Amino acid sequence: MENPRQEAISWDEVDRLINHLIPQFNVEFEAMVIVTRGGIIPGGMLCEALDIEDVMTAAVDFPFEAEREESKLLAWPQFIQFPSDEQLEDRNVLIVDDVWGSGRTITAVRGRVAGAGGVPYTCVLHYNPYRSLFTPHTPDFYAAITDAYIVYPWEIDRGTDKATLGRG
Repeated sequence: MENPRQEAISWDEVDRLINHLIPQFNVEFEAMVIVTRGGIIPGGMLCEALDIEDVMTAAVDFPFEAEREESKLLAWPQFIQFPSDEQLEDRNVLIVDDVWGSGRTITAVRGRVAGAGGVPYTCVLHYNPYRSLFTPHTPDFYAAITDAYIVYPWEIDRGTDKATLGRG
């Protein structure tokens, strides 16, 4: 498999993506579940913009056998951290991540929110329909479509040698 095209985006571009998402919301959300780690920053920005006070996190892992590469796609999700059913039941829940690549993680979270009696809505900054394993399903809300591997500004290496840390 060839390496996917990479695209680094700036904080200004993240702001534009968030601003593109906000008018799409046609539901009042009573809670937000942020998928760690990628969803933490966009989720924080959206919960402020939408005035969502009940913000929770979900951490999901897909373990696989290193010697069997194909097992990666067959792995059952392990929920390392997840809100209780009582926190989700009978509530419109916005689930936020940075990107829908294969869609496995956010789809697993959506299923668990629905299983708890919540009404899940998925939201990402970037949707990659070319990698999605859940076609024809798409995120409920997304700011951009891409075929690239997106590098967000919070993922860029920020060692102490690359920042003045306010001392400069």
